[in-house]
Amino acid sequence: MQKIFIKTFGCQMNEYDSNRIFDSVKKIGYQKSENLEEADCYLLNTCHIRDKAKEKVYSEIGRVKKSFRAKKKPLVIIAGCVAQAENQEMLKREPYIDLVIGPQAYHKINETILNHIEKRKKIEQTDFDAVSKFKYFSKIKNEAGKISSFLTIQEGCDKFCHFCVVPYTRGPEYSRPFNQIIEEANYLSDNGAKEIILLGQNVNAYTDNSNSKRLSDLVLEIEKIKDIKRIRYTTSHPNDMTDDLIEVYKVSKKLMPLVHLPVQSGSDRILKLMNRKHKIDHYLKVYDELKKINQSIEFSSDFIIGYPGETEEDFQSTVDLIKKVNFINSYSFIFSPRPGTKAEALDLIDKKTSMERLEFIQNLLSENQTQMNKKLKNRTIDVLVENLTEDKSKAFGRTEYMTSVIFNGKREHIGKIVKVKITNSNRTTLFGELLSNPDQKVA
Repeated sequence: MQKIFIKTFGCQMNEYDSNRIFDSVKKIGYQKSENLEEADCYLLNTCHIRDKAKEKVYSEIGRVKKSFRAKKKPLVIIAGCVAQAENQEMLKREPYIDLVIGPQAYHKINETILNHIEKRKKIEQTDFDAVSKFKYFSKIKNEAGKISSFLTIQEGCDKFCHFCVVPYTRGPEYSRPFNQIIEEANYLSDNGAKEIILLGQNVNAYTDNSNSKRLSDLVLEIEKIKDIKRIRYTTSHPNDMTDDLIEVYKVSKKLMPLVHLPVQSGSDRILKLMNRKHKIDHYLKVYDELKKINQSIEFSSDFIIGYPGETEEDFQSTVDLIKKVNFINSYSFIFSPRPGTKAEALDLIDKKTSMERLEFIQNLLSENQTQMNKKLKNRTIDVLVENLTEDKSKAFGRTEYMTSVIFNGKREHIGKIVKVKITNSNRTTLFGELLSNPDQKVA
């Protein structure tokens, strides 16, 4: 058996892809290693969303070189969105790289590896062929084996936000066949999953080829799987929060009450410059409709701070929106231009101003999370137990809002929903004591 070490940068979809890549290469004799030093094959699954993504890849390859300076060089594969964007350029710039494989060519990874081994030729695979990819992986069992498991249902993007590289690295929107997804969900359940997180670049734009099934239908069908206790989805676009999806929150017992809905800015003017195609009034309408259905629904979001042209007034609009919605578990970043996007050539605003604004926003978002956690002290909540802590002395799980919980659970609680009384908290984590009756719903 050959050993493969896989390192993953970026989003949940990359984590899902890395798991599926391993499911594939097992077929040609690879076993996973957690130790880089013993690897026969090193695969880096890359992300192109944040600043200096390309340079991070070359820096990582430099570390691999050092590790194998006195040993036989491993097969080096660069996968993911940086691989898609840079393709042949990576092979020219860094001779240590052997194979470059884009996100829509993972179904070719086995034949690409075997071809390289036979011919000793560097190969680049960056065709867009989502149909063939998902057809291939539908025949290979998803062996993730995690209590909380990712399941990609949609890839690519047709929105073309001016700051975003996804349409160029993941291609146009493609939705997997409905029955293919349900089959994988059932297999994940059989393999121990209790929570399924549906993934897509625009996950709520999901529609199967006949246009008869949408994300709402997927949620309700997965809900029928007995051993699946929780369902989530990410990442959404405000324009795709359709009435049928909103209505699901009235009837679903397993869809979690945390809606991750990236807004990016609280200013309509900046949203127009970003080509986001939605306005704040529409965003707040979705917020109001969901809150009417269930007051306990909370929102998380993504924010780009310091987008070119952002004025103090635009920034204040974002502050006002955060205070109104009271976002939790949110992400915020300073704008960084991505190669090939329309925003790449725009004039950046002053870095000091951007940093000050980001710090203000992050403090505001942190305070929201901190206050929410404090309110849970002495309350009893539902926790889905995922594993034990590293020292095995405590159990780790998550609330319905994805907040981490550490408590005095044991191995036999893994995979169960237990009641935990919260005794303390910080910004990111709740701490508590286990109560009895696993799987009994808390009122």
